[in-house]
Amino acid sequence: MNRHRQGSEQLEGVYIISVAARILEMHPQTLRKYERIGLVRPSRTVGMLRLYSDEDVARLRLIKHLVGDMGLNLAGVQLALRLFNRLLQMKSQIRSLQGDELRSSLDQSVDEMLGILHTAPR
Repeated sequence: MNRHRQGSEQLEGVYIISVAARILEMHPQTLRKYERIGLVRPSRTVGMLRLYSDEDVARLRLIKHLVGDMGLNLAGVQLALRLFNRLLQMKSQIRSLQGDELRSSLDQSVDEMLGILHTAPR
């Protein structure tokens, strides 16, 4: 089943909440809670049904791992996801940089991640 999310971006594998919950072996109420606190943002139909993309399901699998296997609370999950997203951005940026530009970008990125952790570089 294909579905559009805000504009013309095409998504494949879109699931209503009950199907997503079954795929993830999670309770639908847990998915609603994660949406409420901003960990995931499923798209909505005109009738306001939640639609979870394959990307949403992958993110929820990561959240499930962080909570269930790593023992993080939801504040820890939010922090870990912010750091994870910043690392992905860094990885993308690093590919196009060299020399002093690379060192400067890495230094700035590390400072940003330390800021996310609310610590000052020593």
